[in-house]
Amino acid sequence: MIRLGVDVGGTFTDLILINEGTDQSWVHKVPSTPSDPSEAVIKGVTEICEMAKIQPSKIDQFFHGTTVATNIVLEHNGANVGMITTEGFRDILHIARHKRPYNFSLYQDLPWQKYPLVERRNRLVVPERVSAAGEVITSLDEEKTREQVRKLKDAKVDSIAVCFVFSFKNPSHESRVKEIIQEEFPEAYLSISNEILPQYREYERFSTVALNAFIGPKVSRYIKRLEEVLDEMEVSTSVHLMQSNGGIATSEVAAEKPINLLLSGPVAGLIGGIKAAKNAGFDNVITLDIGGTSADIGVAPNGEMRMRHLLDTRIGEYNAMVPMVDIDAIGAGGGSIAHVDEGGIFRVGPQSAGADPGPACYNRGGALPTSTDAQVILGRIHADSSLAGDMQVVAELSEKAFEEHIAQKLNMTSLEAAAGALKIMTHNMVNAIEMNSVRKGYDPRDFTLVAAGGAGPLFACDIAEELNIPNVVVPPYPGITAAMGLLASDIAYEKVHTLWGSLTHPDVPNISSVIDKLEKESYKALKEDGMRDDQTVLRRVVDCRYSGQGYELRVDAPEGEINDSWVTEVIQRFHQAHLREYASQFPDQEVIAINVRVIGIGLVKSEKEQLFVTEGQEMFSIDEYPQYPVYFWNSDQLEKVQTPFIIRNDIPIGTSLSGPAVIQQKDSTTILPPDCTASFDSYGNIVIDMRQKIEKKFQAYASISK
Repeated sequence: MIRLGVDVGGTFTDLILINEGTDQSWVHKVPSTPSDPSEAVIKGVTEICEMAKIQPSKIDQFFHGTTVATNIVLEHNGANVGMITTEGFRDILHIARHKRPYNFSLYQDLPWQKYPLVERRNRLVVPERVSAAGEVITSLDEEKTREQVRKLKDAKVDSIAVCFVFSFKNPSHESRVKEIIQEEFPEAYLSISNEILPQYREYERFSTVALNAFIGPKVSRYIKRLEEVLDEMEVSTSVHLMQSNGGIATSEVAAEKPINLLLSGPVAGLIGGIKAAKNAGFDNVITLDIGGTSADIGVAPNGEMRMRHLLDTRIGEYNAMVPMVDIDAIGAGGGSIAHVDEGGIFRVGPQSAGADPGPACYNRGGALPTSTDAQVILGRIHADSSLAGDMQVVAELSEKAFEEHIAQKLNMTSLEAAAGALKIMTHNMVNAIEMNSVRKGYDPRDFTLVAAGGAGPLFACDIAEELNIPNVVVPPYPGITAAMGLLASDIAYEKVHTLWGSLTHPDVPNISSVIDKLEKESYKALKEDGMRDDQTVLRRVVDCRYSGQGYELRVDAPEGEINDSWVTEVIQRFHQAHLREYASQFPDQEVIAINVRVIGIGLVKSEKEQLFVTEGQEMFSIDEYPQYPVYFWNSDQLEKVQTPFIIRNDIPIGTSLSGPAVIQQKDSTTILPPDCTASFDSYGNIVIDMRQKIEKKFQAYASISK
């Protein structure tokens, strides 16, 4: 079987192709094409197939992670959206939750009002009303509905969101409106709330459905264009896309519900990092995926992805109440621009030089100093290095950029400016990791840091030292870890129903009926994707809270018959989850089940290992490699150390190296500082032991305090 993973990032598009029949693998990177991401995808597919000497038609599985949906939201360039809603609820999207980004500022732009998903003139209402129990109070006015649909057609909207109050209890009115729209305005892209998010919480549901309509036309066109071009290349398999819940979906499902593609790439990076750490023998994982534009941080205790609370799932300032893996992103990447702000403060990011023109050292027109340029000045990326296979480094351009834009303004040398830029970036990433670990009850010292992305291995050891993390794992191809994660994923669809019923005094037949319905829907969706019964797994989840609480926790529910014992087990699991999350539990309190969910999983990932690594040189010797001066931090001082630059593919499995060393490969560069040791395991991972360096740091602190 030949499997291909393609991840589109802000700067590079990463590809990995594995031929399981011959135990061979190939990796490739091409610059992303933001104006049309499919161009980079097609270019990369063509080139990696040439490298593997196969025809694209031989590809059996095609997995894709994309930033298209996320970028549309962040850049505010989505569709012209119309909305039809219940009379009296026209301004739900404008009012939101009365939350203000700056509590004490009387003059501030609220992002959801400054950049509305649906302009007020396109938010139209119709007479209809359903009660909280699902009973029809006011019948749908169909003539008024047709009139409003025609108004939206005359306004030339691209898509229509339909959101009625309590439609998750009774979707009949929304379903009828959908039929009317298809009769009057069939070319409009449709986003119907009971199909996208049949859940309670009024504003979040409205926002999610509007967001789906906002990104839907562009995303569906992108998917369609990609499939058309792949058809021209005679790729027979369909495209599967990574979702924000950590599973993949067929292109048809992704085009219908593109809201589930948000955070597509970062989730794949976390999955790939978990896989690499597991291969290296580590369970507790912190992943640091640093690309050209951003750094994505994930924490996976026991190798399990954490899901965000549904009230915390947002993109930019828009609520997107869909299942999302708990990942945070900050503006810290290889292309992050160093600058002095108007107040004279030295900052790095979040602005990025991106793929075009890129860092100054790329010699593609970029003149501003970036993180990559700082690495060049400190000698960590050498002038003889090549980035992404064919871009040569021009060190003089990095020096010029830092001298003109930083050093002269702050009265320092370009070397000091570059070192300061890397210190600032390291500090920003350490803070972000602490926010995702320490502040959520996890001790980084109990975890292993997985360095992913093209720039992750450049920063990993410095960050691990700051956080006292004992081990760093660098995957075989860190720059394409997200693409690797795509191949380690299964199809996953999550069906949800708002129950809002007591578990302490349960209506067991109703609970059983709802879950049975969701399981049948999930099973049907997987069968439509061609999954066999032995590939199908159904998981149950219940969102629970104590009576009187405003927020709920996700609780994995047991399999088997739904009876009183099943309900009791769910309650016990909720108490345990509440204790773990909040360090308290209240066994005497009534427990409420807000939502029930069924996650349908289609097992498609291979049982084989993802990568088939090279054996390295038989007579490997570190003395055969050139040495160049590299600057490392020793306490608070920069020291210049002659450092060997080694080709990673030359290093045999089982080798141990002592720092300092710079380990180069096509997609990334790994920095091994002094007082650290690295071993190369049979899976191709570099496992770096940080304990000696951390101990030396504590000894230095102790001597200073004396």
